[in-house]
Amino acid sequence: MNDPLWRERYRRLQFEDHPHGVVLVTLSNPGRLNATDAAMHAELATVFRDLDADPTVAAVVVTGADGAFSAGGDLDWIAQQVGNHDQTMTVMREAGDIVRTLIECDTPVVSAINGVAVGAGLAVALMADISVIDEDTRFTDGHIRLGVAAGDHAVAIWPLLCGMAKAKYLLMTADFIDGREAERIGLVSKAVPASDVLPEALRIASVLATGPTMATRLTKRALNHWLRQALPAFEASLAYEMLNFLGPDAAEGLAALQEKRRPRFET
Repeated sequence: MNDPLWRERYRRLQFEDHPHGVVLVTLSNPGRLNATDAAMHAELATVFRDLDADPTVAAVVVTGADGAFSAGGDLDWIAQQVGNHDQTMTVMREAGDIVRTLIECDTPVVSAINGVAVGAGLAVALMADISVIDEDTRFTDGHIRLGVAAGDHAVAIWPLLCGMAKAKYLLMTADFIDGREAERIGLVSKAVPASDVLPEALRIASVLATGPTMATRLTKRALNHWLRQALPAFEASLAYEMLNFLGPDAAEGLAALQEKRRPRFET
């Protein structure tokens, strides 16, 4: 690792060292259910590259602060993107990097989904190698509710996790499901009671960290070729999402969320 102080660059992500080289990364945006703002989005686009390059890190657990994982995009931040080409290009580059760096990160990543997870937070939660969720947590991809295509991560990995029929249904309707149903259909690895989410994720990370490191990492690298094959579909979905941010439906979807009403999409 060229920069031993790399953690100091991060504001929205907190780091805590655990035994055997396990690092707990906590998403933190106080008072906003850890919603993704500009700072967090930019940090998620680089943190997995930094973690993977640090030889002291054997496994990673990602969770959210204060009983939530991440409640989607911060609405003030999204408002800066709607109809704004330059901002949309910035967000597209970072969103792509979040997914691609998770795919290329050989260090095992476990997500502890301890509450609501939407948007970029959900991308991290489900792109993790192993996901542990609160069985009562309800979540949705949510892009359709905003009036934009399901970009971020879902087109790449949801069909692999739960099959095309379920992926199409959940992504095109933006229906909510809970942790139990997510485990049943294969969208997450394990659903456990809320109090067990973080301890179980840390236990799994410890098992990975104390096992045959190179064999574990190369197994992950090989399995992730399935995701590399899906990158063209992911890139298309990301471009379509950003195209929608420049149109009228995203403006209406944002207004409806801000006003807490049903959207009236023109198209």
